[in-house]
Amino acid sequence: MIALLSAPTNLGLRPPQPGSVPGCAKAPEALRGAGLHARLAASGARDAGVVMPGRYLSEVPAGRSRNEEAIVDHGRRLSAAVSSLWAEDRTPLVLGGDCSVLLGVGHALACRGRSGLVHVDGHTDFRHPGNSSTCENLAGEDLATVVGRHRPAVADVDGLAPYVDARHVTHLGCRDDDEHLAEVRDTLGCVVPASTVLADGPGAAAGVLRGAPHETAPAGFWLHLDVDVLDPTVLPAVDSPDPGGLRPDDLVAVLGELAPLAVGASVCIYDPDLDPTGGYAALLTDLLASGLARLGADRDG
Repeated sequence: MIALLSAPTNLGLRPPQPGSVPGCAKAPEALRGAGLHARLAASGARDAGVVMPGRYLSEVPAGRSRNEEAIVDHGRRLSAAVSSLWAEDRTPLVLGGDCSVLLGVGHALACRGRSGLVHVDGHTDFRHPGNSSTCENLAGEDLATVVGRHRPAVADVDGLAPYVDARHVTHLGCRDDDEHLAEVRDTLGCVVPASTVLADGPGAAAGVLRGAPHETAPAGFWLHLDVDVLDPTVLPAVDSPDPGGLRPDDLVAVLGELAPLAVGASVCIYDPDLDPTGGYAALLTDLLASGLARLGADRDG
């Protein structure tokens, strides 16, 4: 059964403007208010509580990530919470927050054993010191971090690098002009840009995903969703909206294919500060309640 675990962190994002903080830390409660918890509870899901982040600081020390110590601390505590849910035969659904939650998830996966990852995101999130001189915001560097490409302070916490073997990672959803697309194609087990889904349909994408390298990981795979994979004409309430994203039906179909076999999932980057009427929270609640309804259903126990 699903266990909803809130991880309301904004630690991995840059300030949206001077003197302010990103609003995505409000996402779990905004989704609760829109009815996500109640809808999943009707199928047996339970509320597993919250892993609170540390204080957000906008300054970035030289050679480090923004809020690096706080992100690592939050990651260790999130890892422990996820591992505890697995011990109870629950399937964790982590509600972020920003994509720095993938550090904690990756840490838990490394402790679990050789696991795979499906990274559904409008960006590759593959910036790292080897391809950029400005690595400051871990929410745009999370995938590089979990496969061991980032600085050891974040990519090798407790000597567990890489948290996930890159050969067992599938990325889906980046745009064709993503600056790191060529590198991820050379590094990861499988890459499916958004344009492929839009051109061939979600059924074709599902066919690619069946038998992809993430499914060969001995300890199962985790499903990570950054909701900016959706086109901004559908969902603009995200940190970095880019055109060319998926349609709602595409996303539901992809999630429906992946979720039943996943050992857990995370959902990130929705920003309630950019959604004053709550309309996008309602949309996301519908998409997630449909696409993730059977999360872990074929792996429970």
